[in-house]
Parts: sequence; structure tokens; C-alpha cells
Amino acid sequence: MKNLQDLLTQVSVLEIKGDQNRTVNKLTLDSRQAEQGSLFAALRGYQTDGHQFIEKAISNGASIILLEEMPAELHLEVTYVKVADSAATLGWISSDFYDRPSEKLKLVGVTGTNGKTTTVTLLYNLFQKLGYKTGLISTVENRIGEVVVSATHTTPNSIAVNHLLADMVEAGCDYAFMEVSSHAAHQRRIVGLEFAGAIFTNISHDHLDYHKTFDEYIKAKKSFFDILTKNAFALVNVDDKRGEVMVQNTKASVYRYSLQKLTDFKAKILENSLLGLHLEINGQEFYGRLIGEFNAYNLLAVYATGILLGQDKAEVLTALSQLKAAEGRFDYIFDQKRQVLGIVDYAHTPDALEKVLDTIRQLRQVDARVITVVGCGGDRDKTKRPEMAKIACNLSEQVILTSDNPRTEQPEAILADMEAGVPKDAAGRVLTISDRKQAIKTACRIAQSGDIILVAGKGHEKYQEINGVKYPFDDKEILKYELRG
Repeated sequence: MKNLQDLLTQVSVLEIKGDQNRTVNKLTLDSRQAEQGSLFAALRGYQTDGHQFIEKAISNGASIILLEEMPAELHLEVTYVKVADSAATLGWISSDFYDRPSEKLKLVGVTGTNGKTTTVTLLYNLFQKLGYKTGLISTVENRIGEVVVSATHTTPNSIAVNHLLADMVEAGCDYAFMEVSSHAAHQRRIVGLEFAGAIFTNISHDHLDYHKTFDEYIKAKKSFFDILTKNAFALVNVDDKRGEVMVQNTKASVYRYSLQKLTDFKAKILENSLLGLHLEINGQEFYGRLIGEFNAYNLLAVYATGILLGQDKAEVLTALSQLKAAEGRFDYIFDQKRQVLGIVDYAHTPDALEKVLDTIRQLRQVDARVITVVGCGGDRDKTKRPEMAKIACNLSEQVILTSDNPRTEQPEAILADMEAGVPKDAAGRVLTISDRKQAIKTACRIAQSGDIILVAGKGHEKYQEINGVKYPFDDKEILKYELRG
């Protein structure tokens, strides 16, 4: 429990109505979860406005309302705190409510279109191997040491993330690594957090359904680096031309990594095979289990972060050589009898799909065909749908367009958008099968000796979302069953 006045010390308050000497025993964004003594934050969201639920929160017991607009009628027993930005204010309040947990460990955030999950997972596993108790906040799962906590968003809301960090502090974690999505940065979910460092992996077209323009998407990513303090480090991939843009206004110490340029952290691929990567990193040879150029970037970012956090170079390289990729990231299954390789990957953007397919084509045998099963999510950026199909066709011998997570859209409408990107000369190599399970089964049945099947888009997910319901669905398990029986 905290006193309201203590929670407002870092906040610019425009107006307060009601008793300021109240005790806060809970923070909530959900009016249904409000209870006696709780503070309800009315946030203006992408789809709904929390101000609509103020009365509901009060009826459930909320005694303090954080808002941007005072209601016409006020309850005498309720305290109203008016601010310019409820979301940003909630970040500072959440931090203070949980005793500023991000200041009690070293928190590093990773942002970018692709590579976030792999990078934070590798960092978590690296520091665990180095002997530290470590926290993880990712798309796949959250972890406090070895304890798994289910993940619902790439970046939790400011209340949830501070609660999670507080639990990490209580458990004795020294470090925490978290994905920072563009949504989280734009929605101010990371305000109030003290970051020891931030990593930029890359940026390509994604989430334009939310950000509307690519420039706005870039600005959202950049805003993460804008809030870093002078005590933090900013590590950016400068092989992506937006790497320098990210750090234009940052107060943090800037470090750069690259496979192509002479930078603070430089890697060169000596060998790339299905057995892993042989790299030269800052003059040191390294053998790792991960595959593909995109993972060379991920490994380099992780190595650099380890060094920037004060770890021994030799120990970092040794531990890193033993690590595997995150679940659903270039996960592969081999059918020994038929000599068919199946790969499951989360690639759900044009850039990620292209990188995965480029890697597969580099590693395949001369006569091997690539069979790609791919779909696009509903209620998301429609502009990438034809582009995804075009890339799949250009880099595969056979393509099966299928359903992903249709959500509230009709799968047939999504597939029609994708079909618009199929080149005319590729039409004979494309099948459209809306049932995802049947699509994977078909890919396995048409595969011949030496072929490689890529099932792209869902990766680690264990569900398929249709009209608000999440049905059990696991690409890897289905692929494994169809290949091995």
C-alpha cells in the first residue's frame, strides 16, 4: 500500500478533486478488476477510451481515478487526479508503487522489427549460464530465474511490467532483459523504467495498421532511445540505415555493431551451415549452434551487450557457443526416412520471411526444393499481405497460402489480399488451402527427398485465434507428426 501523495512526487498534476490523503492498495487499468482502495487509470486506447469505464470502476470500489478529462458529475467519496497524459503518468506511478524495481537491477530493452525475441532469450540464457539470476520479458514467455510466468503481450502494460520487475528484484535477479515493442513505446508503457541499456536490431514494414505510416513506426521505435539516461548504453545495428536515426537525440553512450562496417563490435561470417555459424567476432573465432546471417546479427548484439555489461570476453563467447535459438525461431525437424527437413519460424513480416528463405536457399542442397507454407494475420497491417506472398513465390519452388490467426476477418478475404501479390509466372506453383493443418499436411505429402518445408508466421504460438477464441494449434507439433508419424 502507498499514500497517494507519495505516488505523485514525479507527476505533473493539472488538477485534483477530492481527498488527497488516500491510501492506494492496488493499481488497475480494468474497471472490472477495481476494488476498495484501488486506483483506476482511465487511458485513451487504440480501440477504447478508459474514461467510458470510470463509473464502472467506482461502482466496483475504486476510490482514486487517474484521468485526462474530468467527468460532469463527481462523487464526493472519490479522488480525481487530472493529468495531461494518463498513460505516461501511470508509468511513473507504477514505478513508485512497486518501489522503483527497474533501478534495483540492470534492465536492458531490445527493440526492432525482427530479432527481439531471439536476442532477449539469448541474453537471458547467457547471463543464467554466467551464473546470474536473470529475468526475461518476451513474446514467448516471462521468466524469473527458472520460474516461467505466462506472457500475453510483447511488452506488458506499465503496471504489469513493474509488478514483474518487483518480483524479479524480490527473487534476487541481477539482470532483466525485455522486448520493447513499438506499441509499448507509443503507448508509454515503458515510461518510468530505468534502462541500463537499449538495443536496436533492425526495422522494416510492420504494424502499419496501428502506426499508419512507416515514419510513425520509426518514431515509435526511436522514442525508446530518446528516454534513455546518460548512464545507459544504446547499441544499434548500423547495417540498417535507421540505426543512426535511433540515437540522434539519445543521452546514452552510443555503440554500434555491424557485419559490413568497421564498428565497435564487428563480426564476419566464416561459415554458415545447418550445423551452425562459424564467426569471427572482434578478432576472435566463434562457433555457435544458431543458423543464418540474421542470427549472426543476433549473436553479435548479445556478445556486445555482455561486454557492455562488464562481462569477460572469453566467458561470454564460451557460454554463447552453447546456446540455442528461442522456440519457434528456425526450429527444425528432420524426417530421416524421407530425408525431408521441416522448419518452423515466426517470420510474419516481409523482411523476416525473406531473410529466412534466403538462409534456407543458401544452405540447401543443389536439387532441393523449398516448399513454403505461409499466411497473414487478420486485423493487422494489410499492406504486407501481397508482399509476403510475392516473397514466398520468388524464393520457393512451391507455395501454399493458408490461414494464420484470422481473428475477426474472414480467412478467404486475407488470402485474396495475399493472392494479389502472386506473380503471374508463379501461379502454377501456388496452392491456396485455408485450413492451416491441411496446408501443412499437404506440404509434407508433396515433399520429396532432399526438400525443405518452411512453415512460417506463427512460430512458438500454441493457438490459432478465430473470432476472439484461441483454439489449440501448434505448427511444430503438426509438422512433427506429419513428417514422423
